[in-house]
Amino acid sequence: MDYRAEIPYGCYWSTPFARWQGAYANLHSVQFAAQVTQAELKRRDIAPDTFDHGVLGFSVPQKHSFYGLPWLAGMAGLGHLAGPTVMQACATGVRALLSGAQEIQHGLSHASLTVTCDRTSNGPHLYYPNPKGPGGTGVHEDWVMDNFSCDPLGPHAMIRTAENVAKKHGISTAEQHDVVLMREAQYRKAGGEFQARFFAEAPLKADEGIRVSTPEKLAQLKPVMEGGTVTYGAQTFPADGNAGIVLASPERVKGLTKDPAIRIRLLGFGQSRAELAYMPEAPIAAAGRALDQAGLQMKDIKAVKTHNPFAANDVLFSRATGVALEKMNNYGCSLVWGHPQAPMGTRSVIELVEELAAAGGGYGLFTGCAAGDSAMAVVLSVGK
Repeated sequence: MDYRAEIPYGCYWSTPFARWQGAYANLHSVQFAAQVTQAELKRRDIAPDTFDHGVLGFSVPQKHSFYGLPWLAGMAGLGHLAGPTVMQACATGVRALLSGAQEIQHGLSHASLTVTCDRTSNGPHLYYPNPKGPGGTGVHEDWVMDNFSCDPLGPHAMIRTAENVAKKHGISTAEQHDVVLMREAQYRKAGGEFQARFFAEAPLKADEGIRVSTPEKLAQLKPVMEGGTVTYGAQTFPADGNAGIVLASPERVKGLTKDPAIRIRLLGFGQSRAELAYMPEAPIAAAGRALDQAGLQMKDIKAVKTHNPFAANDVLFSRATGVALEKMNNYGCSLVWGHPQAPMGTRSVIELVEELAAAGGGYGLFTGCAAGDSAMAVVLSVGK
């Protein structure tokens, strides 16, 4: 499928990501995203009246986030803009992109601004009243910590899904650590020059909290769960940040793109859900569905990006699809630069676009799992 919505080249950005409790820990994620959005649109000479639709995506509520996209748009100087606020955990970035694309596809919009943001640091502590509770007491929830540690359908922690998959498919700790070392090397090789193509002006000039692993350090780590295989070194870390992508109809793209010779088309989306507590399996089916909608096969794909909260995700995806581990996640991935939930997928898609542009064009795939053993994927092309 060839969606009408396109991404004008250069009309996207991501802040550097900060490890949780770091540089962005006390910044309101929606207000911060609004400031960045306003500044980045100005840097690109994109007038506010360009847009007739917007999408905001986040997964960790902030004060006043009830007002969603209209609030962010108003703070960013786009007071005329309306649109939905979406929340789909780690898949929020792709979901926001699809929401904007569908609006353009059906002729309801000509240009959509998609912004995703999250702050896992200092997450909200919620109290749910229950007048029928003992003494009228209610129940409470630490939004980030409690949900990381408990899928209520299990109940089980997210790391259990990685352990279940590692056991089922025979993925060892050593294999996971090899992927960590490979991904960190790919990130370091990319350097700041690659990231400078899309990094927004923000308090940080580079990602904060990046680990530098060695075989010796990783070998000293014990699995987090007794009898398991996944160590702290073989999984990502929570983070903070925001990102944005502009979508436009083909007629509008011409006045927005920074290089008319580079056309970025959306070709297919896919979603899936794996068996309970087997989350790392979900991206495989989501990728397959996105490829089917695009009318392509894995052999046609030039660049692959994955959300890899656990190194085991990449091992399994490589085995299932035949894509060599070293051919995936060039320049960086969430395993290395962290996981701020919603903007993770947005940044991944931006990196996918820039990787393909640097390679002279081609087809690209991003796929990643999300809470609830689900996943979303997108296939796009970069070229003339």
